Amino acid sequence: MSNKGCKDRKTETGPRLETDKNALPSDSAVKTYAEHRFTVIADEPIVLSRAEDAEVRKHAADMRHGSADLRKKASGLRQSTADQRSDIADQREEIADQREEIADQREETADQREETADMRQGSADLRKKASELRQSAANLRHQAANSLRQDADGKREDIADQREDIANQREENADLHQEVADQREEAVTTKAKFSMITQTLLKEANERLIIASVHAQTMTESAELAKEQMSHMAGHDYLTGLPNRLLLNDRMAQSIAFAQRHSKKVALVFMDLDHFKHINDSLGHAVGDALLKSIAKRLQACVRRSDTVCRQGGDEFVVLLNDVENVPDAVVMAEKIIEAMSQPHLVSGHQLNVTFSIGISVYPDDGKDLETVARNADAAMYQAKEKGRNTYQIFTKEMDVRALARQSMERELHRGLEQNRFVLHYQPKVNLETGSITGIEALIRIRHSDNQLVYPAHFISIAEECGLILPIGRWVLHEACRQTQEWLQAGFDISQIAVNVSSREFLSQDFFAGVISVLHETGLDPRHLELEITESGLMKDTEKVMAILHALKKLGVRIAIDDFGTGYSSLSYLARFPLDTLKIDQSFVQNLDDASHDKENAIISAVIAIGESLKHRVVAEGIETKQQLAFLQSKNCTEGQGYYFSRPLAAEEFTALMVATL
Repeated sequence: MSNKGCKDRKTETGPRLETDKNALPSDSAVKTYAEHRFTVIADEPIVLSRAEDAEVRKHAADMRHGSADLRKKASGLRQSTADQRSDIADQREEIADQREEIADQREETADQREETADMRQGSADLRKKASELRQSAANLRHQAANSLRQDADGKREDIADQREDIANQREENADLHQEVADQREEAVTTKAKFSMITQTLLKEANERLIIASVHAQTMTESAELAKEQMSHMAGHDYLTGLPNRLLLNDRMAQSIAFAQRHSKKVALVFMDLDHFKHINDSLGHAVGDALLKSIAKRLQACVRRSDTVCRQGGDEFVVLLNDVENVPDAVVMAEKIIEAMSQPHLVSGHQLNVTFSIGISVYPDDGKDLETVARNADAAMYQAKEKGRNTYQIFTKEMDVRALARQSMERELHRGLEQNRFVLHYQPKVNLETGSITGIEALIRIRHSDNQLVYPAHFISIAEECGLILPIGRWVLHEACRQTQEWLQAGFDISQIAVNVSSREFLSQDFFAGVISVLHETGLDPRHLELEITESGLMKDTEKVMAILHALKKLGVRIAIDDFGTGYSSLSYLARFPLDTLKIDQSFVQNLDDASHDKENAIISAVIAIGESLKHRVVAEGIETKQQLAFLQSKNCTEGQGYYFSRPLAAEEFTALMVATL
């Protein structure tokens, strides 16, 4: 290793010592040698590193060589594919040449036939000429006989010459006949070859015809099978394989006809899964579909072979019971179904417990036609839901009245949207110490044509069931934000406008986008908007709810839990949710006047303490008496609302209230 190399590696070896080979090394020389030896040893890692780099480069070169071989193989494969394609093209070209050759042979055969006809015509001409020559010879013999035998030798010589000419002519005719025979033989050979080719083509055509016939038969059978499948699909549910509504209607009509002839009864059992949406929301639709299939099999195991289990759609099922003697027979079936459903379903690794709300209607007791019996069974099913679910209800006339009232309210909701009959009233939130207005809650009403108001307790649940809650909720949010922006522009100091949001709205696909759109359309600052959602609504799909809440908080919107204390949320979730306000349900506040409700009073105290520890605003709902107010003040509840301060007011009246409090 050179000194320069050592210098580059920061080893201070210094210059070499020039010494005599025979002389003993001095102490300085020995020291210099030792340092130099140390330098060499220190360079060994560098040498090893370079060796490793060389191996890496060699490995990379091998990989590049392997890659080149792979590219060469790929090129060979492509060349092979190109050659195969070229061979196919050559075969096609040979087939085309064969077809062209057959056409040429046909043309040659036609030409040969034409030549044969010409030769026949030439032969006829020769015969005619020979006949003329014979006539000429006869004339000559006659002349010779009549002559005075003058120049006999010359005449005989001329006759001999003529005979020789005739012989030559006959020989030529014989040659022509031989050529014609050869051409005929060649034409026969060509015809035989052409016939063979024609037979081959006909054979191939027949084979193709047979294949086409078999294919057509297969297509016909496939079409018939597809027709049968479509017919089955038209009358059966695609998921569970159960009869659908169409097939049920047909079987119900047959059952009613049979019951009329034999004085029997027919029962319809309407069933709706309780809280099935929670399973779809929490575990996904794949698990929900698998659960529906499991339920369908269990229902089929419960009924007789003569009965029909039908899936109406979604989580609704119907059982048609034929040949029923009386109502208790249908009740026995309902109890059997409830007992069967009490056993858990093992679906996709989940153990799921589900229940049914069941309604029973009987023909002819509850209706004389299918539509009436079905409507009454549906009404009884909804009554079972109101009774707490996981039970059955037999149709009564009173249910019919409630069903009609429900239908009437549903029509009223549709008219309310179409004719703009919805109105908002506003109730103030008040600071319990100062009495000043700290916020507003928007409450929806329906105004009848006679100017009477319908309150939310009468229609919100129906709006959720029939799906109208989404457009109604969107209208409430837009109108509340519009009115608040109008008050702010008029100079009123409004902290927040609170809008109630149902869990179905909150979890809808476009809820967050709808909030942004409303704020943009009305121009309201998001910090002036507070959305109130119930405690139970927050727990339906916690992951999705959490994502929406964080998005709203990032936007600047405030979040409140409405009716707090009536749901089933845990304190851990309460700490995780990005909340601003807890609203104590009015059912607790109303019991403050009764000294016997110490537990409710303790609950209110605990809620206020939780709110303070989590730095949430606490608002008490439904304050109506001075005693209630005094208790809440004693527990340091900062805000409240209720009739004690003000009833919900129309926008004009609320404006006057704010003017009076200035």
